[in-house]
Amino acid sequence: MSHSGKPILDLRLDTLSDQLRGSLISLEEANKPDFRELDLGSPVSPLRTHGLSTTTTATSSSSSSSGSGSVSGRNGHNLVPGRSDNSNSGELSGSRESSPTTAARNPKPGHSGSHSSSSTTTAATQPLIYSGQSSVNSYSPPANVLPTGNICPSGRILKTGMDPNRSSKSDVLGSGGGKYGHGSIMRGTSTSKAYGSAETVNAGSGRAGGDGDAVRRAMYSADPEEVKRTGNEMYKKGHVTEALGLYERAIALAPGNAAYRSNRAAALMGLGRVADAVRECEEAIRLDPNYWRAHQRLASLLIRLGQVDNARRHLCFPGQQPDQAELQKLQAVEKHLTKCTDSRKVGDWKSALKEGDSAIAAGADICPQLFMCRAEALLKLHQLEDAESSLLNIPKIELCANSCSQTRFFGMLSEAYPYLVRAQIEMALGRFDNAVTAVEKAGQFDPRNIEVAVLLNNVRLVARSRASGNDLFKLERFTEACLAYGEGLRLDPSNPVLYCNRAACWFKLGLWEQSIEECNQALCVHPNYMKALLRRAASNIKLEKWADAVRDYEVLRRELPDDSGIAESLFRAQVSLKKSQGKKVYNMKFGGEVEEVTAVEQFRAAISVPGVSVVHFKADSDLHCKQISPFLDTLCGRYPSINFLKVDIEESPAIANVENVRIVPTFKIYKNGSRVKEIVCPSRDVLEYSVRHYSL
Repeated sequence: MSHSGKPILDLRLDTLSDQLRGSLISLEEANKPDFRELDLGSPVSPLRTHGLSTTTTATSSSSSSSGSGSVSGRNGHNLVPGRSDNSNSGELSGSRESSPTTAARNPKPGHSGSHSSSSTTTAATQPLIYSGQSSVNSYSPPANVLPTGNICPSGRILKTGMDPNRSSKSDVLGSGGGKYGHGSIMRGTSTSKAYGSAETVNAGSGRAGGDGDAVRRAMYSADPEEVKRTGNEMYKKGHVTEALGLYERAIALAPGNAAYRSNRAAALMGLGRVADAVRECEEAIRLDPNYWRAHQRLASLLIRLGQVDNARRHLCFPGQQPDQAELQKLQAVEKHLTKCTDSRKVGDWKSALKEGDSAIAAGADICPQLFMCRAEALLKLHQLEDAESSLLNIPKIELCANSCSQTRFFGMLSEAYPYLVRAQIEMALGRFDNAVTAVEKAGQFDPRNIEVAVLLNNVRLVARSRASGNDLFKLERFTEACLAYGEGLRLDPSNPVLYCNRAACWFKLGLWEQSIEECNQALCVHPNYMKALLRRAASNIKLEKWADAVRDYEVLRRELPDDSGIAESLFRAQVSLKKSQGKKVYNMKFGGEVEEVTAVEQFRAAISVPGVSVVHFKADSDLHCKQISPFLDTLCGRYPSINFLKVDIEESPAIANVENVRIVPTFKIYKNGSRVKEIVCPSRDVLEYSVRHYSL
């Protein structure tokens, strides 16, 4: 029976082999691509990535209509002599950063590569991506079969029929960095977490929702064009972090491709990394000086940075029509920037502030120098607090890119100007050491600038005068200290700290009128300067100008409500003011605690005391009472001229009945024994407003 069955078995095996071979050929014919695989120059044939769709990785042998042999993204080199072919870039279209998904329109003549019919169809279905990659005749082996020449682990030769139970770990080609050269085979689970590796976007791919699998597949692909296309899709969908990781992966596979660098710049700008975006555009231009799209993108960035001269050089690129919207933006920024410079030069700070704000609104919205000009103008207009606050809004951009080097703002190098302004603000705030450090930094950037040199000399001299004056004041040599502070004011005539220090000297010398005048000068520059207010109030008390003293102490109390010293000084000034007006003052005392009242007779005696009394009717079991009771202690310290009382209606129902209190918390205000106001369940603000109204 074995002899009779053997031919039948061989026949069946041959038939099965023919069927398998036929199915593989059919699979190959059905998966012809519209572009050739990227040649990375590896001695090892490209290893197909397992698990990816064969429709995107197979290579056609008949779809090309061009035999030029131009290769997309091959180390940035152009194989066609005398021509810069950027059509194979797949660059994100649209020069404006504000509309990253704008379709490419009217590409530069001569930058369109050879297209097959299939690649033309692909371009039509993807209008947002400009990709003129040429197709060439090539052969693609069927899926799951290693191409000839691949090196197998441990010297073993793998058969063409892959085990269906084989692990699905992705194999990728090395990027050429570190220990691996182009074409080095690395397992997908052990890829180095270096620049452009799959792990760099694994954490962010989850945010892409259903696109996470596509991102992961692309990250393990050896084809930079496929990686770039997936990056473009993520970018259009707003998944900028995932797009950035994919562009970095494409760069790792083809570091010489200028388009990948330009696409990465777009993603970096979307993430607010301006300096990195500028550097990436510059690198793209270095790789391909004729790559006009990188020039346009860099021009847009430079306009926003206020670098109008550099922006014009890239925007008006020879042979290309500049984007009219960007050109108008550049012209508007330049116009306002010129006016701002002229106004600053003549000291017209109101105009400088106006024109600087207009330049920012016109398009230079991330220009640190214009924001610094705003701070400087506010300082010169004696709005120190606004100037200090504006420093918090300065764009934090660290530029060391080639396009921004040697750029000048207001006659000095762009890096020096922010430090010059910061030094002036630090001086006005009395932080002299910080001012010296800042201006020295400006001097390091632009040591030949006259304005920087003058400020550096002045800051050092002013800091020295202030230190000398402080030393003399400690030695009680007040007249000499006044002279030292005056020397500093000669160099910095708007310094509020030096005015206030000299006011302290005049106060010690008993020259209170001069002390008040110095404080007034300081407060003109710094209206909420607490030390100047305190010294002026003290000088007014010495001159018995009670109303002026009360006014200053009330401002201080609002700014420092928990300062007991200020509260007591205010109380004394209020009592003195009342006496100077001929009013009777009874039992005026400062401080004390909230007095607890338990009997009707005690209550009537307490509210009959001359002056104002505030009574808190409460219940320990009430939550609202528990919340507001501590605040009454605070008010007792803030308003020492008022007598504060508290009554627990559960422990003293007789008082509650006499005063007809049914709801707690209730506050009643009495003046000389007569009730003037009643408040039921007030907020803290309402309660304090009423207390302040009836205080001295």
